[in-house]
Amino acid sequence: MRPRYIQHKPLAELSSMSSDTDTNDEPHIASGPAPTNASNAAPRPTKRSWALGALGGVVAAGAGLGVAELVAGTSRQLQSPVLDVGDRFIDLTPRPLKEQAIQWFGTNDKKALLVGIAIILIGYAMFVGVLALRRRLLPAMIGIGAFGLVGAVSSVTTRRQAPLVAIIPSVVGAVIAAGVLVVLHRVAYRDQPSTAQPLPTTADSPSTSSIAQLVPNDRRRFLAAVGIAGVAATAAGISGRKLKSSSGAAASRNSLSLPLAEQPLDAAPSTISTDAVGANPFFTPNANFYRIDTALTVPQIPLDDWSLKISGLVDNPMTLSFQDLISRELVEADITLTCVSNEVGGTLMGTARWLGIRLDDLLNDVGVKADADQIVGRSIDGYSCGFPVSALDGRNALIAIGMNGEPLPLEHGFPARLIVPGLYGYVSATKWLTELNLTRFDQFDQYWVERGWVDNAPIKLSSRIDTPRGLSKVAAGTIAIAGVAWSQTVGISAVEVSIDDGPWQPTTLADELNNETWRQWSFAWDAAPGRHGITVRAIDKNGAIQTDTRSEPFPSGATGQHQIVVIVK
Repeated sequence: MRPRYIQHKPLAELSSMSSDTDTNDEPHIASGPAPTNASNAAPRPTKRSWALGALGGVVAAGAGLGVAELVAGTSRQLQSPVLDVGDRFIDLTPRPLKEQAIQWFGTNDKKALLVGIAIILIGYAMFVGVLALRRRLLPAMIGIGAFGLVGAVSSVTTRRQAPLVAIIPSVVGAVIAAGVLVVLHRVAYRDQPSTAQPLPTTADSPSTSSIAQLVPNDRRRFLAAVGIAGVAATAAGISGRKLKSSSGAAASRNSLSLPLAEQPLDAAPSTISTDAVGANPFFTPNANFYRIDTALTVPQIPLDDWSLKISGLVDNPMTLSFQDLISRELVEADITLTCVSNEVGGTLMGTARWLGIRLDDLLNDVGVKADADQIVGRSIDGYSCGFPVSALDGRNALIAIGMNGEPLPLEHGFPARLIVPGLYGYVSATKWLTELNLTRFDQFDQYWVERGWVDNAPIKLSSRIDTPRGLSKVAAGTIAIAGVAWSQTVGISAVEVSIDDGPWQPTTLADELNNETWRQWSFAWDAAPGRHGITVRAIDKNGAIQTDTRSEPFPSGATGQHQIVVIVK
């Protein structure tokens, strides 16, 4: 390999070249790049430049989403892109991940999802902003367009079956975000050409600042522009939310005076509750009632806009207004609801006094065809539940409009929802009900059946220890152990406890209200110091004993006996 030789010019020649370069004449150099002036080099990124770029991206994204929220607030057919993407995420999330989310966050799973979406959006917006403010405007515009496209596609592919106009908030939001980012880019580079590489400085074209070298006055102007955009984004977002909330659902609920049931129930006797300290109340307050559903935000349905369509395999299809519904005979029923995601010993259940019309009476009026074996309830957001026609066997299946003496809370299905005792909520408890469709199991799979859950899900015989809490520390002496047991539509005949895997001992049962609610029980335990295990099991009125075989909620509900450990001092 030949060595390369470098020819060194004499010092005098170098001096001559330097002298020539200092004049306006071109230097006498045959070839090679022009010397680089350090003052013309692209500024090196600094922490300040990255921060300003990220801030600009977040504000631009906020402006786009705020305006999208405002546009969405003008029509019930439109929805914020964030919610559309969130709904699509819920629909596409694998079952194990959904179950894990419920285990981690319980009834706060939707808040956790919204926080997660917000974190992703902020990170994405910061990246796009840094691109734009580092003179990569075209890739930044592509990034904004991609997010707008995701929102638009999500808006017309979610289960709510929105029309094509549902893409408008995403499109408008993307345009606004892009526009704000362009404006911020121009503010940052007000005196500079919009080229990717800096131009050489000459006497006629003085050096100008970049985002990495903003002088204080320029920086204040940039931050002022960011502040104006941020205020405008906030105002647009708040206005959009107010438009949505002013749709009349809350006002309709507040103005609704519930009619009385034809034969109101007597007040529940105090003997249905145990007096053990730490036991849960028999009736669950509305504010504490569990909420598990697929709605990322609570649907808003004013009474004047609500109707119930009854269709499918029926003789006389009909559509009822809310006034039509409450003009029918109303009944009250005390019923416990249970979520299929409830783990052994879990709290995803509650008992309430419901007001509504009997579902079997309504379907008798429309005439169910002989070949129909499934009743499908559909929500305003497209969600569906399905349960057997045979479940209408005399139990208090209701289209409910009231809960614990007040109109249904918005988050629990206002104006109307389904309540079917003895069936897990995922097959029966459609909230924000707008349609009943009579069909067949071999022709239609409801939302959760499509995701692997069974299509007929009776609630399983089970029991729970409510007090003392697991791993709690209690004083030696007589301790009250208490909880609930349930075997809906059958009833509980006995509850037993075992201390430290010893023999099963009978508990004291509170009075039974009916066989569609849980039953409370208590046990006086003479607790000696030490670490102790407590297990509970229930026996129903048919003599069935709660199994000790442990199984997870999927695909038809959890089984096993609730066990806790307490430390007695």
